[in-house]
Amino acid sequence: MPTVRIAVLGGGFSVAGDALLDPWVLGHARSARPKVCFVPTASGDAPAYADAFRSAFGRLGCEPSVLSLFARDQDAAALRAHVLAQDVLYVGGGNTANLLAVWRAHGVDRLLREAAARGALLCGISAGANCWAEASLTDSYGPLAVLADGLGLLPGSFCPHYDSEPGRRPAYRAAVASGALPGGWALDDAAAALFSVRSGAGEPPQPVEVVSRLPGAGLHRLIPDGHGGCTETVREARLLR
Repeated sequence: MPTVRIAVLGGGFSVAGDALLDPWVLGHARSARPKVCFVPTASGDAPAYADAFRSAFGRLGCEPSVLSLFARDQDAAALRAHVLAQDVLYVGGGNTANLLAVWRAHGVDRLLREAAARGALLCGISAGANCWAEASLTDSYGPLAVLADGLGLLPGSFCPHYDSEPGRRPAYRAAVASGALPGGWALDDAAAALFSVRSGAGEPPQPVEVVSRLPGAGLHRLIPDGHGGCTETVREARLLR
């Protein structure tokens, strides 16, 4: 049974002052000088976002690249070869619903599954964290709403920006309690978590590691309590320095 590794991030190069979460990600890559591909689809391949990635990761001892789908210049064979050559596939934030639609139009969803099965680390922030789960809480349509869609590589649901955006916590708790979203995980900004998901294991995956660059930030597990509410527990995070 293949094991898929997924890192969900509450920060990184796109957050001012965060110089800790990206090196933590690279520490879990399968090679000493990993190939890291940034996938900015959720932002419409925003040039400034891609430039920020190249600048940050160019200093981290890896081989950075950017996958553009809005100005695609690779045929199907070249696209597959590039994706499967990566050690880390790092997905940026933006619009989760648009991200998933564009990936499926280009077959990138299938390539990411294949890369993960071959040992690549999947990771991302915001929409780039939502996309791995079965479902998520998103502002893709304006107000916060349930998105019953995702790649399903991380069983359950996911909610980013749990501690920083007004309405996230009560909306996610209500969605899990009502059954609109399956039980899942909510991540505070400044925290990150690594999951190792074994296909067909049956049991919900537990985080291999939870870290934070700020005290108090962490990962929350929410499950329905069967009585119209939900239970919430916080996983202790190791403080990065």
